[in-house]
Amino acid sequence: MRNKHRTFMVIARELSTLGTCDRKQVGALIVRDGRCISWGFNGAPPGLPHCAENFHGYHDAYSRVGLTAAEALEKHGCRNATHAEANALAFAARQGISTDGGTLYVTVSPCDVCARLLIAAGIVSVWYDEEYRDRRGLELLEEAGIECHIVAL
Repeated sequence: MRNKHRTFMVIARELSTLGTCDRKQVGALIVRDGRCISWGFNGAPPGLPHCAENFHGYHDAYSRVGLTAAEALEKHGCRNATHAEANALAFAARQGISTDGGTLYVTVSPCDVCARLLIAAGIVSVWYDEEYRDRRGLELLEEAGIECHIVAL
C-alpha cells in the first residue's frame, strides 16, 4: 500500500472517533484528485436522538413480536444511525461537490445500501480496514467494477 492510502486511512480512522453510535464508530473520507472533498461518520441524522438516547432506534418496537430491544439490536444491528459513507455522500451533494471518480476510505466496508449509493455517485475505488458483517456490499461494488482493497491494520 502506498503512503497516500495509509495517510487517508489514518484520517478515516480519526473521523470514526466522531461517530455517535456506541455500537460501532465508523469514519469515511472521499478523495478526488489527491484532495479530501467530503467526509462523514456514522450517527443520528441532525436534530434527531442519538443511539444512546433511543436504544439504536428500537425502543420497545419488537416487544410485540417477542424480542427485546437488545435482542433486536443484536439480530438486526443499529437502525438509528446514518452510515458514514452515506453522510459523506450527502454532505458532498448538499455542497454541490461532485464525487464522480472519487475514492472512498472507510473504516468498515460498505453495506449493500451504501454500496448502491457509492456506485450511483461515481466512486471508483474503496479502501477499508474491516469487513462489514454482510459481504453483499463488497460483492455489489466488485460487480460494478469498483476496486475494493482491505488495509492491514
